[in-house]
Amino acid sequence: MKIKHVSYLGSYACDQPFPEGVGSEFAVVGRSNVGKSSLINTMVGRHNIARTSNTPGKTRTANFYPVNDRFCFVDLPGYGYAQVSKSERARWARLIESYLAERAALIGVIHLLDVRHAPSAGDQQTSAELRHSGKRVCVVFNKIDKIKRGQVNSRISTHLHALDLDERTAVVPFSAETGEGKGAVWAWIQAMLSL
Repeated sequence: MKIKHVSYLGSYACDQPFPEGVGSEFAVVGRSNVGKSSLINTMVGRHNIARTSNTPGKTRTANFYPVNDRFCFVDLPGYGYAQVSKSERARWARLIESYLAERAALIGVIHLLDVRHAPSAGDQQTSAELRHSGKRVCVVFNKIDKIKRGQVNSRISTHLHALDLDERTAVVPFSAETGEGKGAVWAWIQAMLSL
């Protein structure tokens, strides 16, 4: 997909109404520090449209990034980060749950996982919740550049056994560093936009 225009629209907490009129939406979910912001930057070909950090837990709101005035990436807070208060984690959980359950503009979810590690309890819970929600999902295994190429498929195959996936779920090996898998994610997005 040719990116003509991408911007940062704003950040929205659980007590704020989400923006309207930004087109179809694709949520990006995953545990803290898995690379959600880096995925968005890679997809749109910008290094800093979505702010990245080496410190987990930096995304604390739903961040909206309209693309080509047609659809929007929505970067949601990461789950599984313990170094914040229970009340803060509860706010993040409410934000994620309310967005995924109630957002009419949401047409697809990119569930980002780290290929180097077995799916966590949070990964498994999120996968099950997405399956039961009926949302269209693309599971993206990030950081394939961090392991030997010959291990990628076997790692993904092993990890998939731990996840509760819908048969319609797309699976993409991905590297935010090299851009590998970017075309496959765009193909899935375009297919969702055509439904």
